[in-house]
Amino acid sequence: MKLRQIFLAMTLIGAVVSVRPCAAQSALTLPESVDTNTDDVAGQPEPAAPTPRHTGVKAMFKGLFEDFQHLPSKENAYWAAGGGAAALAVHPLDEKVSRQVTGNSTADAFFAPGRIIGSTPVVLGASAVIYATGRLRDEPKVSHLGMDLLRAIGVSTTLTQTLKYTTQRMRPDQTTRNSFPSGHASDTFAVATALQRHLGWKYAIPAYTFASYVAASRLPSNRHWLSDVVFGSTVGIIAGRTVGSHERLHPFVPITPVTVPGGMALQYTRIW
Repeated sequence: MKLRQIFLAMTLIGAVVSVRPCAAQSALTLPESVDTNTDDVAGQPEPAAPTPRHTGVKAMFKGLFEDFQHLPSKENAYWAAGGGAAALAVHPLDEKVSRQVTGNSTADAFFAPGRIIGSTPVVLGASAVIYATGRLRDEPKVSHLGMDLLRAIGVSTTLTQTLKYTTQRMRPDQTTRNSFPSGHASDTFAVATALQRHLGWKYAIPAYTFASYVAASRLPSNRHWLSDVVFGSTVGIIAGRTVGSHERLHPFVPITPVTVPGGMALQYTRIW
């Protein structure tokens, strides 16, 4: 892959996630008394994504539409820049790594399951089962998790396919020109990130370990270059964080009018 193609991919994803958010989003300003920080503070785990009022199919598609609206953010721009820099850094090693792992029977046997269980139909199906289970058992937290997993996969797949057919990088096995970035890596890292936003790092660590295994499985099969996998992982993280982050900023903030000396005031209540 030529450097200009990698630069084009970085520019495209950077443009998507760094342009100014829509007016409706930027106009929303929450009071200081509401904690909107989604990062760890003083070692404390970030709060779980609040369960929405509705987790039906209509709400899921509405949420997916909002996910794409919230892709433009400073945080996503940082992730895109970091992932792009990492992909550029490992790019000189692409052919060397490919030669070392391709044809290695031990590596191929070890990573063979990852090529199947990390495919889009499998991760999409597993997420759909979680969603359906929550809906059938009337367990909103479970259906919400499944809904966010499906949305994260939807965002990651859209970004990945856009980049694939924009850059048109030839695969290592010389079969097709849709190598960059890795869809296996983006989908599984999107799922792992969504799980982390819901369940915390206790469950996210094995999820990210599994995602790394799936991403690495694309190298011995000679289907992806190392830089494909690195940037694909970044795309997945961006997708998962976008789905899990903007829900915390949803304008469902308890507001109560109260009487104060000299007039009225609005009392904002911390929601987590």
